[in-house]
Amino acid sequence: MSLFQDLTDEAQLGDALSEEKTLSVVDLIVNGGAGSIIIISILFVLLFVALYIYFERVFAIKAASKIDENFMNQIRDHVMNGKLEAAKILCAQTDSPVARLTEKGISRIGKPLDDINTAIENAGTLEVYKLEKNVSILATVAGAAPMIGFLGTVIGMILAFHEMASSGGQAEMGTLASGIYTAMTTTAAGLVVGIIAYIGYNHLVNRTDKVIHKMEANAVDFLDLLNEPL
Repeated sequence: MSLFQDLTDEAQLGDALSEEKTLSVVDLIVNGGAGSIIIISILFVLLFVALYIYFERVFAIKAASKIDENFMNQIRDHVMNGKLEAAKILCAQTDSPVARLTEKGISRIGKPLDDINTAIENAGTLEVYKLEKNVSILATVAGAAPMIGFLGTVIGMILAFHEMASSGGQAEMGTLASGIYTAMTTTAAGLVVGIIAYIGYNHLVNRTDKVIHKMEANAVDFLDLLNEPL
């Protein structure tokens, strides 16, 4: 009976210690003080901004990359048959960067080829700017979020050591340890936000590059079309 009681007491003590060591993320944030709460709140705002920009750009780039594979063949037929207005109407009905570049080139038909090429390049620059709208903010968040998180940790460490100095070196280690690991949560949060923003930024850059290459390829096809004998 005594052995059974000892085992029961040890199990209860182990459960109690386990409960004491368990701490939720919310507790870490709340126990970090006003400074930690403010910094975590800023990081949450940055995370929301990063996710909003990412998904908004993903849908925009996806829409820009959609184009009928037969589009250039139809443009070729219209131009070769002298139906420039029909070609312009087709471009206007197709909402994509490729169609807008092609329409710009069609509107310049009859002028020197260099002028047509310049017009297409200028229109392409504008389309690239539209595709890259707000993407640079993701890069800023990716770099700033870890630094903001680290700032919170530094502030927490300063406060912990200030408490130690104020107590004449007699501060309880438990109190110091609690303040330090709570302060470290800001760095962890900053790294999480930074990593998400960094991955999102690189994904958007790759998707944008694919659309740009498609625009360039179609621009070359259109210029080649103008060089073909009627």
